[in-house]
Amino acid sequence: MTGEAGTPAATVDVVPLRRRHLRQVLRIDGQQEGDRWSPGLFLAEIRRGDDDRCYRVARHRGRVVGFAGMLYAGDDGHITTVATDGAHRRRGVATALLVALATDARRRGVDALTLEVRASNQPALGLYRRFGFAPAGVRKGYYSDNGEDALVLWADAVTSDDYGRRLGSLSGSPAGSAPMTRSAS
Repeated sequence: MTGEAGTPAATVDVVPLRRRHLRQVLRIDGQQEGDRWSPGLFLAEIRRGDDDRCYRVARHRGRVVGFAGMLYAGDDGHITTVATDGAHRRRGVATALLVALATDARRRGVDALTLEVRASNQPALGLYRRFGFAPAGVRKGYYSDNGEDALVLWADAVTSDDYGRRLGSLSGSPAGSAPMTRSAS
């Protein structure tokens, strides 16, 4: 399978975010544009458990190369964060993480996903389009570091068979589980 830019996809394990991953997650978060999450915020999310949250890391050769998270509110899943280590971008890591989040949402019966993204972040917008996200609004001046607007995106009918097939095509598997991703703890 090839990554987002046609480069060979990194084989990754997508596993639940644990406290032991935090140092590597903070390193990756520090590479991202804009505001950073504090160690305390990540710890609070980890402590909340998986009842109303889903936080995952992608590991390549034992090293964390990306992370993503989602919180659940009723029938909606709100993707709160997606980040990939700079050396592993455009190699399928974010795709594997989003497949894992969407698969978890489907398992829970969540029928719609939402997120905010910088209006200028064309690579992310392209990725999210592949997952069926479409613009539904704008949050003016949302990002405090530069006042940039955020586009509010939604993906609907996540529990449908059509969406399951979409996940399958993104992961290379008809069942919607990524062969490039192995689950481990």
